[in-house]
Amino acid sequence: MEWIKIFESNDEIQTKLNQNTPFRMIIQGKSICIVMRQSVLYAFENKCPHNGETLSKGSINYLGEIVCPWHGYRFNVKTGRECAERCRDLETFPVKETEEGVFIAVTSHTL
Repeated sequence: MEWIKIFESNDEIQTKLNQNTPFRMIIQGKSICIVMRQSVLYAFENKCPHNGETLSKGSINYLGEIVCPWHGYRFNVKTGRECAERCRDLETFPVKETEEGVFIAVTSHTL
């Protein structure tokens, strides 16, 4: 597992992200969706497993689920679980904050 820096600091997060608003990042060539919910960052693949729509175009509902803008499939932002078990779950990525910045963990099979 490799940790990739995505933000220099918490201050940078506050300037680039809004609570409950999906944000797309390209990390080593892979599209990742980042969501800040209740001041916690979550990261997961940016492609709906059901039909391939870009999840960063979707929205976060009051339950903390990202809702695919195409067919309304819902995924828990923390676990990646598809709420009605109609398709596979999202791949999620660990995020950590240190004094050196904010990092996301990726594996070689991810990239």
